[in-house]
Amino acid sequence: MDETTAAVGRAPVLRVADADGAVAAAAREAIGGSAVTVGSAGVRGLDPLVSATADGRTAFHANCTPDRAREVAAALDGGDLLTDDAVAVVEHAPDRETLPVPDDGPLSVGRRRVLGPCGWVAPASVEDLPPTFDERDPGEALDAIGAIGLLGRGRGDGRADEPVAPAWRTARDADGDPVVVVNANEADRRNETDRVLLEGAPLAVLDGALAVARAVDATDVIVYCNEADERLHERVEAAAGALREETGEAVQVVAGPDRFIAGEMTMALEAMEGADRLEARLRPPGPEVHGLHGRPTVVHTPRTFAHVRRALVAGGEYDPDDADPGTRLFTVTGDVEARATVELPTGGSLAAVRDAVTMPGRFKMACVGGQFGGLVRSLDCAPSAPALAAADLGAEGVVELLDESNCVVATAGRRARFAQEENCGRCVPCREGSKQLTNLLRDVYDGDYPDDGLRELARVMRTTSTCAFGQTAARPVATAMEAFEAEFVAHANGRCPSGTCQEGDS
Repeated sequence: MDETTAAVGRAPVLRVADADGAVAAAAREAIGGSAVTVGSAGVRGLDPLVSATADGRTAFHANCTPDRAREVAAALDGGDLLTDDAVAVVEHAPDRETLPVPDDGPLSVGRRRVLGPCGWVAPASVEDLPPTFDERDPGEALDAIGAIGLLGRGRGDGRADEPVAPAWRTARDADGDPVVVVNANEADRRNETDRVLLEGAPLAVLDGALAVARAVDATDVIVYCNEADERLHERVEAAAGALREETGEAVQVVAGPDRFIAGEMTMALEAMEGADRLEARLRPPGPEVHGLHGRPTVVHTPRTFAHVRRALVAGGEYDPDDADPGTRLFTVTGDVEARATVELPTGGSLAAVRDAVTMPGRFKMACVGGQFGGLVRSLDCAPSAPALAAADLGAEGVVELLDESNCVVATAGRRARFAQEENCGRCVPCREGSKQLTNLLRDVYDGDYPDDGLRELARVMRTTSTCAFGQTAARPVATAMEAFEAEFVAHANGRCPSGTCQEGDS
């Protein structure tokens, strides 16, 4: 069966999360075609994951081979739920709409709210994820999100870590026909948060985007993907087609370049307009006044739109008294056996991400926030936007766990060099600052540790750069100096404490 076949409420049903399709094909062969392809549940170390459900029980079979999938499928087809060697068996209501959570293991980490449909629903099944965007008055929806105080989530969001409702009101009241953009172009492969959502539950994202379109009276909804994410593009196209057949609403899907800067909000708009050279736009005015082709534009990441939908259907989960209502998605990566994407309550602890992965080596530090995240010794921090900002960490949705083989100076240096090579060149603080940042770090290897100069340069880049690229580019260096200054001093004295640096590594 194709990806529009419903999975929710069927019994028995076999769900297969399989990137290359071989395991799904084997399961369909054994069960007569009734296996349903689903997206990853987020824990890559379990994939291919086969979930067999019958009579209110689900058995999860991890790392399935085609032969094992045939066994599980054949048993289910014969009326038997195979539980031998299952990583978990969970009892639940027969009509459960989200992935049943085991009591332990990586799937049990955090809360599965916006992540709940992933690994459980058929990605393009309108029956599994019915549209809700037209169930309430547009003004009511805007007021509801405004009352909750929902913040934008992730790099490339037009209201990253800020309330989204004010931008919606501005776009609605601005001159011109508003447009809604789902910014799903993420070239940083560390971050799988939006990719997991769009591959596993694209209809949830599209439903949220259409709800925003109604709220701002937008005439177009566009999903902007990375040209390298072919599978994601296919999933979104299939979901958009199913939604169009069901509701008549059209969603356009376009692809942009596989470049880190192409995910920045205004450079995403430049790419969508066909610009040969991507440069950050000066603000004000912001996109909500003058965006795509000069139209008022609301730009959010898939995570934000998924939260919009969740807030509209389950608003009680969002406490308006919280500084960051709801949950946050994080991809846990780095020196781990396999990455995992988890959903944490913003009032919890970031340290919970370690339970979702296996780290063979001894933990030394974490980089929180992606390419330009902050380097820290401890994850004792709440996963909310205000708490992460106060700790000078990024809220982009990535936690890299790094073991003792990593040199903090080299780690910061590689990110400074990336900033030098990949910046758009539009503003002096970023263009020239990233060059100076890289050169000053080279001086450390030559015996000179210009700590005051590095700190002042980081401050200038943070406060005067045009876009988030330049504003955060020096953060790895600044936070590394704060947490590991002794290692910088050691390098200036000709010694790498981790024993990994060689001449020229800077």
